[in-house]
Amino acid sequence: MTDVPSEPALRYDQRPDDETPVTTTALPLTPTRARNIVATAWIEAPVELLVLGDDLPGQPVATYKRRIGPWLLWRSGPAAGGDARYWAADAGDLGRQSTFRLFPDGNGDGFGPSGNHHTRFRAWKEDLLGRTTPLR
Repeated sequence: MTDVPSEPALRYDQRPDDETPVTTTALPLTPTRARNIVATAWIEAPVELLVLGDDLPGQPVATYKRRIGPWLLWRSGPAAGGDARYWAADAGDLGRQSTFRLFPDGNGDGFGPSGNHHTRFRAWKEDLLGRTTPLR
């Protein structure tokens, strides 16, 4: 049996903002494809997330992306070709946070939860999973 999405998939920049209040436990495991859950809708949102895009062009509000292991992944800014910042927090301990800045040229800068410095987004995401070897 094949799962059929209940919502039509839209490009990330075409998805309407969803400001319906949501709790940590209600955040979906996988990406939403028809809407963007905004940080201001997340009832338990830490201040660090609410101000994530304040210094980026246009001051974009962060939107929820997905869970990566125990981590809740959010992004302020475009997925590609612009200034963006990713933020992740451990769903069981929201004080445990990590950020990654993605620049328009594709370079990045951030520290993973291991304390390791990363310049590649993929390596930062691997760090969220506690991996010491690259994903294949």
